[in-house]
Amino acid sequence: MSTLEIRDLHVSITSDDVEKEILRGVNLTIKSGQTHAIMGPNGSGKSTLAYAIAGHPKYHVTRGTITLDGADVLAMSVDERARAGLFLAMQYPVEVPGVTVSNFLRTAKTAIDGEAPKLRTWVKDIKGAMANLRMDPVFAERGVNEGFSGGEKKRHEILQLELLRPRFAVLDETDSGLDVDALRVVSEGVNRAQEADDTGILLITHYTRILRYIKPEFVHVMVDGVIVEEGGPELADRLENEGYDRFVTAEV
Repeated sequence: MSTLEIRDLHVSITSDDVEKEILRGVNLTIKSGQTHAIMGPNGSGKSTLAYAIAGHPKYHVTRGTITLDGADVLAMSVDERARAGLFLAMQYPVEVPGVTVSNFLRTAKTAIDGEAPKLRTWVKDIKGAMANLRMDPVFAERGVNEGFSGGEKKRHEILQLELLRPRFAVLDETDSGLDVDALRVVSEGVNRAQEADDTGILLITHYTRILRYIKPEFVHVMVDGVIVEEGGPELADRLENEGYDRFVTAEV
């Protein structure tokens, strides 16, 4: 069993030469096979946590630790974090013109595993995963996310998750911009990946609708850069009924 552990994490960004602290002491432990949901209002620091784990250079860790099975994640480069088993599904996936989806995925898989997958098996795996996600096979030969709709970009993120098989996946508002059918298909892909590899999931969302398909054991409420309450699935139900006002009011 693997463990991703975050302790007393403080993260800042610099804007107009002014440093602003976004995360103010986050503590979180995720183990293999667990699903944790982080919920909270806009601007609470949820995406900052995701990018800090992934190693985005814009986000500066000023205090605290992130470890993966005891190894110092903060000492790793972005690609080293990926090879160690960390994965980020971005809220706004970027386009990479000139690089086809199939080449991108095979290159990433080779970098993570240290050897290229056998071509015949790999083609079969891609076709099967795309079929499960209801992606047209022609997308495999298109530029990465180039001309993709919002829903197609999110399906492509989960295609990466299923094929790259990380130990821990951070899903940053994967439900945003998805219609009901796409939400169900994407959620089923996340569940398949977790069941196949005992992947630990950190699911970041504003809303409870995705939690109807991806069932968290643990729910954390983040407000103003700190986790202010933790519980089980019943906490998400309470948030659905009450919103975040009581937490925001308490922080003011």
